[in-house]
Amino acid sequence: MTSPRCCVIVPSYNSGTRFEKTVQELLSLTVPLFAIVDGSTDQSDLFLDSIHSPHLTVIRNQTNLGKGAAVLIGMQKALKLNFTHALVMDADGQHPANAVHPFFELSLKNPQALILGKPLFGKEAPWIRRIGHSIANFWVHLETGGIKIHDSLFGFRIYPLKESCEILNSISTGKGYDLETQLAVRLIWKGFTAINVEVPVRYFDPQEGGISHFRYWKDNLLLIRCHLSLLTKILIKPKNLR
Repeated sequence: MTSPRCCVIVPSYNSGTRFEKTVQELLSLTVPLFAIVDGSTDQSDLFLDSIHSPHLTVIRNQTNLGKGAAVLIGMQKALKLNFTHALVMDADGQHPANAVHPFFELSLKNPQALILGKPLFGKEAPWIRRIGHSIANFWVHLETGGIKIHDSLFGFRIYPLKESCEILNSISTGKGYDLETQLAVRLIWKGFTAINVEVPVRYFDPQEGGISHFRYWKDNLLLIRCHLSLLTKILIKPKNLR
């Protein structure tokens, strides 16, 4: 059996000034890092050209493909380099770099488990985000037959690379902000267990460099279609979920 090897994947699209700080914090941990620049046009990735670290791999997409598509490209590259698991996190500083090593340790001890972050929202977190997470969690509990995934939208997670690539390559969805939901639910269907770990999340305002590309109408419609497709699959082909 292959010994587990973990890396970090950070997709970035016009992430602003906080992208550099995120990368520097991760490199200070000496973890293998794959930075996926997904068609950025704000020059937030230019600092990467001056970094010469054996721990950093930079992949640049010419156009913006979407979060899920960018993560898949990073996963495929990491899998070719014999990594077995990847921690995916945001580029905008919302997720704490100091949680990476504890997540790695959990994953190495539990290679057949998803290590899922459960967000601890600060007072600055928008109320609409909190409500959105609660609604999405209700549907995921139905799709997985119980409270296995404590938060279906939080992007700080460790996934198994081989199975994740197989899933994302076999479906036409999961290439945008539906990545977290599609991948976690389908991995649970494949028999993976979930270990949920509380992680603080911080929402920065624009003056602090905070940037969000989540489009409330378009991306919420995407998530609604995601849940409808998962629920339909359960109703029509339950035997395929085992």
